[in-house]
Amino acid sequence: MRACIEKMRTPVDYVLADAVELELDLPMLGIIKGDAKAAAIAAASIIAKVTRDRLMVSYDEIYPEFGFKKHKGYVTKHHLEMLAKHGPCPLHRRSFAPVRLYFEND
Repeated sequence: MRACIEKMRTPVDYVLADAVELELDLPMLGIIKGDAKAAAIAAASIIAKVTRDRLMVSYDEIYPEFGFKKHKGYVTKHHLEMLAKHGPCPLHRRSFAPVRLYFEND
């Protein structure tokens, strides 16, 4: 999030975040359940989810064995089975426990 804020073309004078506190040189407020309490956080959440879903559909064309267009990157039985069968692809986050375990056991 910090990198995104730092790359904004329009100067940022205040940051609202959903449940997290960031180390920034800007005033900010982390709001628990922020998407239910602040319209800006709710809108950002919707934009992020739609963008992610579109990316996952495009990634499915590159890595069809993982079924990204179906589960959009959320953990499903099929996703875990394909991860176990094929190992992680470059899109998998190493912080995701099954991926981390794959590399620890490799």
